[in-house]
Amino acid sequence: MFTGIVEELGEVTAVENLGDASRFRLRGPVVTDGAKHGDSIAVNGVCLTVVEHEGDEFTADVMAETLNRSSLGALAVGSRVNLERPTAVGSRLGGHIVQGHVDGTGEVLERRPSENWEIVKVSLPAELARYVVEKGSVTVDGISLTVVEAGRDHFTVSLIPTTLALTTLGLKQPGDPVNLEVDIVAKYVERLLTTAQQGADK
Repeated sequence: MFTGIVEELGEVTAVENLGDASRFRLRGPVVTDGAKHGDSIAVNGVCLTVVEHEGDEFTADVMAETLNRSSLGALAVGSRVNLERPTAVGSRLGGHIVQGHVDGTGEVLERRPSENWEIVKVSLPAELARYVVEKGSVTVDGISLTVVEAGRDHFTVSLIPTTLALTTLGLKQPGDPVNLEVDIVAKYVERLLTTAQQGADK
């Protein structure tokens, strides 16, 4: 489990095509400190497993399903990525519960800079719209954010200077893809209510 609090802005240093998968080598001095084979690291919000670790770099294999359902397939050597290690039991939950399981992808539609923050508008797949509400939580490229406005096909978030400086959202431009993970609590509530309604209808 993750919290959506990005630990560092890493970099893709190599991409190897494995046919039905890709192997990424990524640099991240913070997240590789103490890392070992089999550990999990979230890369732009996608939970990946460490295959090899050497110095401040690690490799991870990404299967075709993940490449197709996330924006990781668009990564290339030199791409910057958000990195986060799993949260430790007993530590503070600074963001919200993030699984690292991408629900879909969106696209940066617009950036509106202000004096002390920036509003970013992101497209929202129709099947995810019901889980995104104003003042609720959403994960964008692995970053836990609060929704400012929730539309039928988009949402907006307000980014403080720290988020702009330390994550990929400071670099993304209109047209760039982003990974989206909606609040798992909303999905559980929907499932429970649907099951209860089906039981009442019998």
